[in-house]
Amino acid sequence: MIKTIKQHQLKLSEKVGYACGDVASNFYWRVFDVFLFIFYTDVFGLSAAAVGTMMLVTRLIDAFSDPLMGAIADRTKTRFGKFRPYLLWGIIPMVAAGVLTFTVPEVSDGNKLIWAYATYIFMMLAYTFINVPYGALLGVVTADSQQRTTLTSFRFIGAFSGGSIVAYMTPELVAYLGQGNEALGWQYTMLVYGLVAAVLFAITFFSTKERIAPPVNQKTSVMQDLKDLTQNGPWKVLFVLALIIMMTISLRGSTGTFYFKYYVERPDLIGSFAMVYMIALAIGAASTPLLTKFIDKRRLLMILMAIVAALSLTFYFVPKENITLMFVLQILIGLALGPKSPLVFSMYADTADFSQWRTGRRATAMIFSAAAFSQKLGGALAGAMIGWLLASLGYAANQVQTDASQAGIVLLMTLIPAVFAAIAVPLIYFYPLDDKKLAKLQQDLQQNYEPNDSEKSQSKVSSTGAVNV
Repeated sequence: MIKTIKQHQLKLSEKVGYACGDVASNFYWRVFDVFLFIFYTDVFGLSAAAVGTMMLVTRLIDAFSDPLMGAIADRTKTRFGKFRPYLLWGIIPMVAAGVLTFTVPEVSDGNKLIWAYATYIFMMLAYTFINVPYGALLGVVTADSQQRTTLTSFRFIGAFSGGSIVAYMTPELVAYLGQGNEALGWQYTMLVYGLVAAVLFAITFFSTKERIAPPVNQKTSVMQDLKDLTQNGPWKVLFVLALIIMMTISLRGSTGTFYFKYYVERPDLIGSFAMVYMIALAIGAASTPLLTKFIDKRRLLMILMAIVAALSLTFYFVPKENITLMFVLQILIGLALGPKSPLVFSMYADTADFSQWRTGRRATAMIFSAAAFSQKLGGALAGAMIGWLLASLGYAANQVQTDASQAGIVLLMTLIPAVFAAIAVPLIYFYPLDDKKLAKLQQDLQQNYEPNDSEKSQSKVSSTGAVNV
C-alpha cells in the first residue's frame, strides 16, 4: 500500500512553531498598518500627500523584489530545505531596517524625505527577504488542504495575537522608552520588537519541517515560473481579491489612529481600539477550521466579506459620542475578517497544487511571493488614498482639523472600506477551486505517487513532483 502525504498529521508543536513566525512578522507589519502613517506625519514631520506618494512608490519596488525573492527561494538548496534557512539569514537585516525606519534624523526636510524613502525601501526588502520564504513554507509542510487551513489558522491566531500586543503596547512603550522624547521612544520600541521577533523566527526554524519538493529533475527558468503564474487562473483571481481585501483592511487600520485622535478626540483609546480588533481577528481565525468543515472556502469568504461591507457601512452612522457602539462594531468586523487570512493563504497553497497538477512543475515560493506583493500593493494603494485625500481636504498634523478633514477621516474609516469589501464579494465567485474540484485534484496528484525502494525511509517521490520526507 502506498503511503501518501495526506496521511501525515502535523503535531501541535509544529503548528505552534509555525505560528511563531507570524507573531514575529506582526511586530513589524502591524506597526506599519496601524502606526506608520501617523508616525510619518505627526512625528517624522512629512506632509500627508508626501507620505501617500512615498508609500505607493516604494511598494512598487516590490513588484520586482517579491517575485525575485520567490525565484531565489525556489532555487535554494540546503540541508535545511529551501525556505527555512531564510528565517535565520533574514533576522539581522530585519532588526536593522525596523530601527532605521523609525529613526528621525536631524537633517533638513528635503533630506528627511530621502531618509524616509531609503529606510522604508530597506524595510520592505528586508521584510520580503524573510517573509516570502516564511509564507512559502506553508505550501511544503503538508499537502492536505484541510490541514493547511488548520495550519494557517494557527498562523493567523499567532499573527493577530502578536498584533494585539503591538496595537496595545506600542503607544505605552513609546511613551515609557522615550521619556518625553517621542522620536527616541519609537526607535527604542522597534529595537525591542526586533529582538523579540528574532527569537520567534528562530523557534519557527527549529520546529518546522519541509516535506514537499518539486520534481527531482525539475529545471525551469524564472520566466517559465512567471509564465506558469500568469496562466494559473485560480491564482489570478486570488491576486486581485487579496489586493481588494487588503485595501479594506489597511484603510480601516491606518485611519483608526486618525479617527480617534482627531474625530472622536480620544487618542487614549487608540491602543485599546486596535487591541480588541486584533483579539477579534484571532478568534475569527481560530474558528476557521470549524467553519470550513461545513462551508467550502469560497462560499464562506463571500459571506464574510458581505458582512464586513454591511458593518463598515453601519459604522458611518455611529455618532462620535457613542464609543461603546464603535467598539462593538469593530469587534464584529474583526470576527468577520479573522477567517479571511487563513482562508486566502490556504487557497494560495491550493493554487500551487493546481499549477503542479496542470503543468507538472511546482514553484511554491513564486506563488506566495506574488501573493505577498498583492497584499503590499493593496496596502500601498490604501496609504496613497489616505494621504492624497487628507491632503486635499486640508489635513494638518497635530492641529484641530477642519470639518472637511474630519469628514474625510470618517469616510476613510467607514464608507470607502465598505465599498471595497462589497467589490470583493462578486470577485470571489470567479475562484474555481471549490471543495469538490480540490478533492479531485489532490486525488490525481496522489495517484501518481510511487514508492521508493524502501518505505522505511519515509520518502516518496512522485513523477508529478511531490516529495514526502
